[in-house]
Amino acid sequence: MTAQHQKAQLFRSLHDSAAPLALANAWDAASARLVEAAGAKAVATTSAGVAWGLGAADGNHLDRDRAIALIGRVTAAVSVPVTADIESGFGATPADVAATVAEVLAAGAVGINIEDARTDGGPGLRPTEEQAERIAAARRAADDADIPLYINARVDTYLRAVGTGETRLKETIERAAAYLEAGATGIFVPGVTDPAVVAALTAGIDAPVNILAGPGAPSVAELSGLGVARVSLGSSVAEAAYAVVRKVAAELAATGTYTGLADALDYGELNALMKG
Repeated sequence: MTAQHQKAQLFRSLHDSAAPLALANAWDAASARLVEAAGAKAVATTSAGVAWGLGAADGNHLDRDRAIALIGRVTAAVSVPVTADIESGFGATPADVAATVAEVLAAGAVGINIEDARTDGGPGLRPTEEQAERIAAARRAADDADIPLYINARVDTYLRAVGTGETRLKETIERAAAYLEAGATGIFVPGVTDPAVVAALTAGIDAPVNILAGPGAPSVAELSGLGVARVSLGSSVAEAAYAVVRKVAAELAATGTYTGLADALDYGELNALMKG
């Protein structure tokens, strides 16, 4: 058994509603090392943060090669398992998704997020059957590499306000079942933090459920009580970091002062971290 295979098994085991896997998403090697140094059991990338850091917009504007290169830098920077957000899979066909997954695994990651939002300019989500085919292709690529890849299948029904009320919940659970049958390991439902809805999702989905959290959302402990096995911060950590850049730059331009830098990390500490 390879070290990567062992990391994949470890990563899967961390999805436990009794003690949810809490992920402060990283977007480069330095942020990944900071997350690991803070005690995280795994590192997840954020597609938005990655794209912004590489000079592109989020939402399938970044090319596969640059995304894979970034994943490789993150996996090389940390010792804990890494899961990569691959947006829609960087390709139009299931074969394209399989090729992406093969490269993600070669870069050292042991998990992926893959979303079901359409990328052809149309509204809403991909048809369930079409997305299931893409997930099945990802699973086949992982099986070919003999890595038990954690496929976190994202269902964007709440994020994109598909349907209303009970119909949205029903479609989410139906999509989750289809994705799991196709080879997904867990289900990610961003855009919902209402406790009643979260509880209904965890009750209706027979797999670990991932919730996107942030200010105003229930705590990790509260989400654990609702049956959630994984809690992610998504792009919000990168957004907070860039907010500091804007604040400091605006202060400097407006007043010539630097108070926004008061809580900066120490140069020596950060530099030493990157020497590790």
